[in-house]
Amino acid sequence: MAAADHKPVSESTGEHPELKRTLGPVGLIGLGIGAIIGAGIFSITGTAAAEHAGPAIVLSFVLACIGCVFAGLCYSELASMIPQSGSAYTYTFAAFGSFAGWLIGWDLTLEYGVAAATVAVSWGGYFKGFLADAGVVFPAYLTTAPIGTDSEGHMIATGALINLPAMGIVLFLTALLSVGIRESASVNGLMVILKVAIILAVIGFGLPLIAPANLDPFIPENTGKFGEFGWSGILAGAGVIFFAYIGFDSVSVAAQEAKNPQRDLPIGILGSLAFCTVLYILMSLTMTGLAPYQTLKVDNPVSVAIASGGDSLQWLLPWVNLGAITGLSTVILVSLYGQSRIFYAMSRDGFLPKVFARVHSKYNTPAQSTWVIGIFVSLIAGTFPLSVLGELVSVGTLLAFMFVCTAVIILRQTRPKVRRPFKVPFYPLTPILGIIVCGAMVYPLLEESWLRLVGWLAIGVVIYVVYGARHAKKPTWSLEDAPEEKP
Repeated sequence: MAAADHKPVSESTGEHPELKRTLGPVGLIGLGIGAIIGAGIFSITGTAAAEHAGPAIVLSFVLACIGCVFAGLCYSELASMIPQSGSAYTYTFAAFGSFAGWLIGWDLTLEYGVAAATVAVSWGGYFKGFLADAGVVFPAYLTTAPIGTDSEGHMIATGALINLPAMGIVLFLTALLSVGIRESASVNGLMVILKVAIILAVIGFGLPLIAPANLDPFIPENTGKFGEFGWSGILAGAGVIFFAYIGFDSVSVAAQEAKNPQRDLPIGILGSLAFCTVLYILMSLTMTGLAPYQTLKVDNPVSVAIASGGDSLQWLLPWVNLGAITGLSTVILVSLYGQSRIFYAMSRDGFLPKVFARVHSKYNTPAQSTWVIGIFVSLIAGTFPLSVLGELVSVGTLLAFMFVCTAVIILRQTRPKVRRPFKVPFYPLTPILGIIVCGAMVYPLLEESWLRLVGWLAIGVVIYVVYGARHAKKPTWSLEDAPEEKP
């Protein structure tokens, strides 16, 4: 493969000095918890339990966590080896070349842009509940997506006009981003504390009130179709609720700022995943114990579970809705921010039009790109239901994780001398297991989700052929210029 086709892995030390190594194990665990605790537990859990796993959704969380561990360790090696922005886009570019890099960069739109839309739909559900508690009721045709799904996962018309709250929150946050909104570390910390406190409150007050009848059978009998309950349903549920773990790779991205990456990165990844998995297991057990799992296929399943828990829990309902609204808002904001920056990086590489890399003279942000993305995401959020968007995000993200695991193997063979401050343990078993587990979780997702992914990637191929391949820039640095291990 020609050097010109490789993604640069380092920059001039004069222009980009080495990042200061300030993060220890506790800081990395906190970073991971802040990134992981978000929309998944407030939204996707209910749908996965109702359609796939029932109360056994707790086992789905364990399986999804295992996949995240393998992928996270692979992310850590690549982040320490290739200290560049772009995440899986950059790593795939380095290992496989420009076309694969572009394809995964385009696929990451599902992890960021469509994820923002998914969270916005859930936000709308909790916002509607919050207003209802205050005596304000929106008509259903303005708070429901015009497209829904039937029992087979096929899209159908619902008769609604638009999901106005979901569109509104996306456009509002897009406006904030376009003028340079910056979240301080203290605000982020408060949001993390608020979200964790709400989950702990639901567990603490709800777990003693669960009805054992709602958990029997713990693993509902399979309907005769793969992925609908039974053990295959647990596997399918893991693929769907994988959405709840999106964001853990932020720990691996901090490889250049870890005091001792060889020791601290595994602690940060495993520690944050373990903490969040325990919370997720207890939370999902509480939800399916308070309410029959069949009733949780809604945009605000935690509220539904609390409402089913009797009069002693009703005081908690407004706090759940308020906490979900504020917590999910930050997730949408970060997702929109991440999407705009990925497109910014791809535009700087020549793969997308210059509008995505154009910086506003007054606000010093990619304002035009932010608005293009925001309008696109708002239309998706206002049109599609949570079930369609959640599975599409999961299948796209799992595909990116499989590429990252494969990239570790490829680069170990093609660039064995490049310095790696962190190396995955038990190589090559770890990346191979990452590929297998992520592949197993993505396999049972609905055929329609696969078709939507193929359609989305096909659009990406067309854009690459028509524009990207013709405008791609020759990188200043290639993998041959990366620092090598000291003898």
